[in-house]
Amino acid sequence: MMENNIILFDGVCNLCSGVVKFIIQRDKKKIFQFASLQSEIGQHFLKKFNLSTNDFNSFIFIDNEKHYIKSTAALKVCQKLGRFWYILYLFIIVPPFIRHFFYDIIAQNRYRLFGKTDSCLMPSQELKERFLK
Repeated sequence: MMENNIILFDGVCNLCSGVVKFIIQRDKKKIFQFASLQSEIGQHFLKKFNLSTNDFNSFIFIDNEKHYIKSTAALKVCQKLGRFWYILYLFIIVPPFIRHFFYDIIAQNRYRLFGKTDSCLMPSQELKERFLK
């Protein structure tokens, strides 16, 4: 399997699912594929990159066998989205420990702030091809 532009996200988090929907709406070239961290394929990638298989506080972006986590992953996705979103990639110059600090605050409070569902995001029939199985 080619490992290009794969986004792993917390499938029960309303914020994370909202971010995935946001990316899908702006990904006109359909370059991104998605999987929840809780799914079998998500767990496969977590193991492959020696990441925790039960900590879903990180957004993970996989591009050509390299993985990025937290704010770096989000900025890499912005870079790939192009257009205006590419400008946000400039925040990559901020040291990771600073970016990740703010990312962690949001990640640790995401369920309280945005809510949580009982099951992972279920893509519509037309979007199923974008989600890895």
